[in-house]
Amino acid sequence: MTTSTVTAPPSDAAPRKDAAPDPARVRLRRRLARWGFVAPAVLFMLLFFGYPLVRNVVMSFQHYTPKTFFTGEAPFNGADNWSSVFQDALFGKALWHTLVFTAGSLLGQFCIGLALAVFFNRRFPLNGVLRSLILLPWLVPMVVSGIVWRRILDQDTGVLNTFLDTLGLGGHTPWLTSPGMALLSVILVNIWIGIPFNMVILYGGLQEIPKELYEAASLDGASAWRAFRSVTLPMLKPVITVVLVLGFMSTVKILDLILALTDGGPADATQTLGTLTYQNSFVELDFGAGAVVGNVLILISAVFAVFYLRANRTEGK
Repeated sequence: MTTSTVTAPPSDAAPRKDAAPDPARVRLRRRLARWGFVAPAVLFMLLFFGYPLVRNVVMSFQHYTPKTFFTGEAPFNGADNWSSVFQDALFGKALWHTLVFTAGSLLGQFCIGLALAVFFNRRFPLNGVLRSLILLPWLVPMVVSGIVWRRILDQDTGVLNTFLDTLGLGGHTPWLTSPGMALLSVILVNIWIGIPFNMVILYGGLQEIPKELYEAASLDGASAWRAFRSVTLPMLKPVITVVLVLGFMSTVKILDLILALTDGGPADATQTLGTLTYQNSFVELDFGAGAVVGNVLILISAVFAVFYLRANRTEGK
C-alpha cells in the first residue's frame, strides 16, 4: 500500500526572507542614525553656548545685583542698562582701545609670522630646532607671559630699561605706567605671543604650494618679490583668511593678558571691552551693565563672522 503526501502551497501570510525592506523604514532608520551622531554636539552647544548666550541677553535687561543670588529677584528695567553703558564715556574709550588693540595685534602677528614662515620654508641647519623654540611663547599660559613681561617692562627694575641704559639709549621709559605708552606696550606683548600661531599655520600653507609654480615663475624671469606676490599670496589666500579670522576671535576678547600687565590702567589707557565687562561685573558688581558690554562684544564677533562666511561663499562661487 502506497501513501502519497500532498505538499501544501506556501501561504501568502508567511514572511519571505528575500522580501525588499520598506523604503520608508530605511529612511527613518538612517535619519535616526544621523541624529544620533549629531545630537550630542547639538546638546553640548545648547547647554554651554546657547543657554549662557540667552541668559546674558536677558540679564542685560534686568536689575541684577549680588542680592539676586540670594533672593532670586531680578526685576526688568527695560533699556536702562543699555542707556547707562552707552552714555558712559569709558565705553567709547574701551571700544576704541579694543579696535586699536585688535588691529595692531593682527597686523603685527600676521606680518612677522608670514616673514618667519617664508624664512623657515627653506632648508638649512637647525631649522626644526629654531621653529620649536619660536613656539615657546605660544605654549606658555597667557597670565604667566603677562607677569613675566610686566617684570621686564618695569620702569625702575625692568630688564629692558636696564639694557637700554647700558647702551646709553635712556633706560627710564614708562612702558606700562604712561597713558601714552601702555596700550602700545600691551599690543607689542600680544604680538610676541601670537607670532608662533601665525607662523605655524602659514608655514603649513606654504608647504602645500607646488614647487612647479615657482619653477615656472623663475623661467618667466620673475624676481623673488614678484613670485611672492603672484604665486605665494594668491595660493595662501584661504590660509590667510583662516589665520585672520581665528586671530580676530582670540584677540578681540583678550582679558587675562591686559589684567596681568596693566589691569586696564593707567587712567583707563588700556581699558578694552573685555576688561570693561570684567570691571562692571566683578569689581562694581553691576551684572546688568557687564552683560550689556558682553553682548556688544558678541555682536562684534558675530558681524565679523557673517562677513567672513559671505566672503567665503562668494569665493567658492
